[in-house]
Amino acid sequence: MKHPFSSLKGDTIKAILLVCLAVGVVGMSYGSLAMAYGFPIWVPFVLSVSVLAGASEFLFIGIVASGGNPLAAAAAGLLVNARHIPFGVTVRDLVGKRAASYLGCHIMNDESVVFGLSQPTPEQRKAAYWLCGLGVAIIWPLGALLGAGVGKLLPAPETIGLDAVFPAILLALVVPAFKNRTTLIRACSGAAISLAAVPFAPVGLPVLLSLFGLLTRKK
Repeated sequence: MKHPFSSLKGDTIKAILLVCLAVGVVGMSYGSLAMAYGFPIWVPFVLSVSVLAGASEFLFIGIVASGGNPLAAAAAGLLVNARHIPFGVTVRDLVGKRAASYLGCHIMNDESVVFGLSQPTPEQRKAAYWLCGLGVAIIWPLGALLGAGVGKLLPAPETIGLDAVFPAILLALVVPAFKNRTTLIRACSGAAISLAAVPFAPVGLPVLLSLFGLLTRKK
Protein backbone atom coordinates (compact mmCIF):
# COMPACT_ATOMS: atom_id res chain seq x y z
CA MET A 1 0.00 0.00 0.00
CA LYS A 2 1.36 3.40 -0.97
CA HIS A 3 2.28 5.64 1.96
CA PRO A 4 0.13 8.83 1.96
CA PHE A 5 3.26 11.01 2.33
CA SER A 6 5.51 9.06 -0.05
CA SER A 7 5.20 11.74 -2.72
CA LEU A 8 7.10 14.26 -0.56
CA LYS A 9 10.82 14.81 -0.98
CA GLY A 10 13.15 14.14 1.93
CA ASP A 11 14.09 17.81 2.26
CA THR A 12 10.44 18.78 2.55
CA ILE A 13 9.82 16.19 5.26
CA LYS A 14 12.88 17.35 7.18
CA ALA A 15 11.73 20.97 6.94
CA ILE A 16 8.28 20.01 8.24
CA LEU A 17 9.81 18.11 11.15
CA LEU A 18 11.98 21.10 12.06
CA VAL A 19 8.98 23.41 11.99
CA CYS A 20 7.01 21.01 14.19
CA LEU A 21 9.95 20.92 16.60
CA ALA A 22 9.93 24.72 16.73
CA VAL A 23 6.17 24.59 17.38
CA GLY A 24 6.83 22.31 20.34
CA VAL A 25 9.41 24.72 21.78
CA VAL A 26 7.01 27.66 21.48
CA GLY A 27 4.28 25.46 22.96
CA MET A 28 6.48 24.88 25.99
CA SER A 29 6.90 28.62 26.46
CA TYR A 30 3.12 29.02 26.12
CA GLY A 31 2.40 26.41 28.78
CA SER A 32 5.03 27.87 31.09
CA LEU A 33 3.68 31.38 30.63
CA ALA A 34 0.15 30.19 31.43
CA MET A 35 1.44 28.72 34.70
CA ALA A 36 3.27 31.94 35.52
CA TYR A 37 -0.01 33.82 35.01
CA GLY A 38 -1.71 31.53 37.51
CA PHE A 39 -3.85 29.41 35.18
CA PRO A 40 -4.55 25.77 36.09
CA ILE A 41 -2.66 23.26 33.97
CA TRP A 42 -5.75 22.15 32.04
CA VAL A 43 -6.37 25.61 30.54
CA PRO A 44 -3.37 25.80 28.17
CA PHE A 45 -3.78 22.13 27.27
CA VAL A 46 -7.49 22.35 26.43
CA LEU A 47 -6.94 25.57 24.48
CA SER A 48 -4.05 24.04 22.55
CA VAL A 49 -6.19 21.07 21.50
CA SER A 50 -9.44 22.89 20.75
CA VAL A 51 -8.18 26.22 19.38
CA LEU A 52 -4.87 25.09 17.88
CA ALA A 53 -3.77 28.65 17.12
CA GLY A 54 -0.73 29.86 19.01
CA ALA A 55 -1.13 33.62 18.51
CA SER A 56 -4.76 33.56 19.64
CA GLU A 57 -3.94 31.45 22.67
CA PHE A 58 -1.07 33.70 23.78
CA LEU A 59 -3.36 36.69 23.33
CA PHE A 60 -6.21 35.07 25.26
CA ILE A 61 -4.21 34.18 28.36
CA GLY A 62 -2.47 37.57 28.27
CA ILE A 63 -5.75 39.51 28.22
CA VAL A 64 -7.41 37.36 30.90
CA ALA A 65 -4.30 37.46 33.12
CA SER A 66 -4.29 41.27 32.94
CA GLY A 67 -7.89 41.38 34.15
CA GLY A 68 -9.69 41.44 30.82
CA ASN A 69 -13.04 39.80 30.13
CA PRO A 70 -12.71 36.25 28.76
CA LEU A 71 -15.31 37.02 26.07
CA ALA A 72 -13.31 40.06 24.95
CA ALA A 73 -10.18 37.90 24.95
CA ALA A 74 -11.94 35.30 22.79
CA ALA A 75 -13.12 38.02 20.41
CA ALA A 76 -9.58 39.34 20.09
CA GLY A 77 -8.40 35.81 19.35
CA LEU A 78 -11.00 35.48 16.60
CA LEU A 79 -9.81 38.75 15.10
CA VAL A 80 -6.23 37.49 14.99
CA ASN A 81 -7.38 34.28 13.34
CA ALA A 82 -9.51 36.07 10.76
CA ARG A 83 -6.66 35.43 8.33
CA HIS A 84 -7.92 31.83 8.21
CA ILE A 85 -10.78 33.01 6.00
CA PRO A 86 -8.54 33.68 2.98
CA PHE A 87 -6.46 30.66 4.02
CA GLY A 88 -9.54 28.47 3.76
CA VAL A 89 -10.33 29.70 0.26
CA THR A 90 -6.74 29.08 -0.83
CA VAL A 91 -6.43 25.52 0.50
CA ARG A 92 -10.00 24.34 -0.09
CA ASP A 93 -8.71 21.53 -2.32
CA LEU A 94 -6.31 20.28 0.37
CA VAL A 95 -8.58 19.86 3.40
CA GLY A 96 -10.39 16.79 2.10
CA LYS A 97 -14.06 15.99 1.68
CA ARG A 98 -16.96 14.95 3.91
CA ALA A 99 -15.92 13.93 7.45
CA ALA A 100 -12.20 14.44 6.75
CA SER A 101 -12.81 18.09 5.91
CA TYR A 102 -13.59 18.90 9.57
CA LEU A 103 -10.18 17.67 10.67
CA GLY A 104 -8.58 19.22 7.60
CA CYS A 105 -9.98 22.63 8.54
CA HIS A 106 -8.96 22.23 12.18
CA ILE A 107 -5.31 21.61 11.30
CA MET A 108 -5.19 24.64 9.01
CA ASN A 109 -2.52 27.00 10.30
CA ASP A 110 0.24 29.24 8.99
CA GLU A 111 2.73 26.39 8.73
CA SER A 112 0.50 23.81 7.03
CA VAL A 113 -0.72 26.42 4.54
CA VAL A 114 2.82 27.53 3.68
CA PHE A 115 4.03 23.98 3.11
CA GLY A 116 0.89 22.95 1.26
CA LEU A 117 0.98 25.82 -1.19
CA SER A 118 4.73 25.63 -1.80
CA GLN A 119 4.71 22.15 -3.36
CA PRO A 120 4.80 21.69 -7.15
CA THR A 121 2.10 19.02 -7.64
CA PRO A 122 -1.44 18.61 -6.24
CA GLU A 123 -0.48 15.30 -4.61
CA GLN A 124 2.53 16.82 -2.88
CA ARG A 125 0.57 19.90 -1.81
CA LYS A 126 -2.05 17.80 -0.09
CA ALA A 127 0.53 15.50 1.52
CA ALA A 128 2.60 18.42 2.85
CA TYR A 129 -0.49 20.18 4.17
CA TRP A 130 -1.67 17.14 6.10
CA LEU A 131 1.75 16.07 7.36
CA CYS A 132 2.52 19.53 8.72
CA GLY A 133 -1.01 20.10 10.01
CA LEU A 134 -1.17 16.80 11.88
CA GLY A 135 2.35 17.31 13.20
CA VAL A 136 1.44 20.70 14.64
CA ALA A 137 -1.83 19.32 16.03
CA ILE A 138 0.14 16.73 17.99
CA ILE A 139 3.29 18.64 18.95
CA TRP A 140 1.64 21.91 19.99
CA PRO A 141 -0.54 20.41 22.79
CA LEU A 142 2.32 18.17 23.95
CA GLY A 143 4.64 21.18 24.12
CA ALA A 144 2.04 23.20 26.02
CA LEU A 145 1.50 20.35 28.47
CA LEU A 146 5.23 19.87 29.01
CA GLY A 147 5.76 23.61 29.45
CA ALA A 148 2.90 23.77 31.94
CA GLY A 149 4.43 20.82 33.80
CA VAL A 150 7.77 22.51 34.37
CA GLY A 151 5.93 25.75 35.16
CA LYS A 152 8.09 28.62 36.20
CA LEU A 153 11.37 26.85 35.39
CA LEU A 154 11.16 28.38 31.91
CA PRO A 155 11.41 32.15 31.57
CA ALA A 156 8.91 34.25 29.64
CA PRO A 157 9.26 33.54 25.89
CA GLU A 158 10.43 37.05 25.06
CA THR A 159 13.35 36.68 27.50
CA ILE A 160 15.21 34.21 25.29
CA GLY A 161 13.51 35.04 22.02
CA LEU A 162 11.20 32.01 21.74
CA ASP A 163 8.42 34.30 20.56
CA ALA A 164 10.50 35.02 17.45
CA VAL A 165 10.84 31.37 16.40
CA PHE A 166 7.62 31.22 14.36
CA PRO A 167 8.10 34.37 12.25
CA ALA A 168 11.78 33.57 11.69
CA ILE A 169 11.00 30.08 10.36
CA LEU A 170 8.12 31.27 8.19
CA LEU A 171 10.31 34.03 6.74
CA ALA A 172 13.00 31.48 5.89
CA LEU A 173 10.40 29.35 4.12
CA VAL A 174 9.02 32.14 1.94
CA VAL A 175 12.31 33.89 1.08
CA PRO A 176 12.86 31.71 -2.06
CA ALA A 177 9.53 33.00 -3.42
CA PHE A 178 10.95 36.54 -3.38
CA LYS A 179 12.91 35.71 -6.53
CA ASN A 180 9.68 36.59 -8.30
CA ARG A 181 9.65 40.39 -8.55
CA THR A 182 5.87 40.67 -8.30
CA THR A 183 5.82 38.53 -5.16
CA LEU A 184 8.62 40.59 -3.62
CA ILE A 185 6.84 43.90 -4.34
CA ARG A 186 3.54 42.66 -2.94
CA ALA A 187 5.16 41.18 0.17
CA CYS A 188 7.09 44.38 0.90
CA SER A 189 3.98 46.49 0.30
CA GLY A 190 1.95 44.32 2.67
CA ALA A 191 4.69 44.49 5.31
CA ALA A 192 4.87 48.29 5.03
CA ILE A 193 1.09 48.62 5.41
CA SER A 194 1.08 46.30 8.43
CA LEU A 195 3.94 48.12 10.18
CA ALA A 196 2.36 51.52 9.52
CA ALA A 197 -0.91 50.32 11.10
CA VAL A 198 0.65 48.87 14.27
CA PRO A 199 0.57 52.11 16.35
CA PHE A 200 -3.08 52.77 15.48
CA ALA A 201 -4.85 49.44 14.89
CA PRO A 202 -5.88 46.84 17.51
CA VAL A 203 -3.89 43.63 17.83
CA GLY A 204 -4.43 41.32 14.86
CA LEU A 205 -5.75 43.95 12.45
CA PRO A 206 -2.36 45.01 10.98
CA VAL A 207 -1.84 41.46 9.72
CA LEU A 208 -5.16 41.58 7.91
CA LEU A 209 -4.42 45.02 6.46
CA SER A 210 -1.23 43.62 4.95
CA LEU A 211 -3.44 41.71 2.50
CA PHE A 212 -3.91 45.00 0.65
CA GLY A 213 -0.33 44.48 -0.52
CA LEU A 214 -1.75 41.92 -2.95
CA LEU A 215 -3.29 44.80 -4.90
CA THR A 216 0.15 46.18 -5.72
CA ARG A 217 1.12 45.76 -9.36
CA LYS A 218 4.55 45.65 -10.96
CA LYS A 219 5.23 48.64 -13.15
